[in-house]
Amino acid sequence: MEIMERIKQAIESNSIILFMKGTPEFPQCGFSSRSSQAVAACGAEFAFINVLAEPEVRENLHRYADWPTFPQLYINGELIGGCDIIMELYENGELKKMIDQAS
Repeated sequence: MEIMERIKQAIESNSIILFMKGTPEFPQCGFSSRSSQAVAACGAEFAFINVLAEPEVRENLHRYADWPTFPQLYINGELIGGCDIIMELYENGELKKMIDQAS
């Protein structure tokens, strides 16, 4: 399967998915750590893809949604953003609302 199709399928088949460096249990950068903790603190299970273990995804995800950095959070197929946006939404309570509607 071509990489762009794999990315699209991963996003469309998971209501909440975080493309991150590392895993929620063992994040490999501070931004991914804070982002995964914020999503987890909202009480929902979420899928994740470790872009360090998937170099094709890492090299091509920026082309999918024109977003250059990691992590990237998608809810119901829509790019929410990276760490700064995730943390802002978490701190003002909007992330929990978005996640509750997706779950």
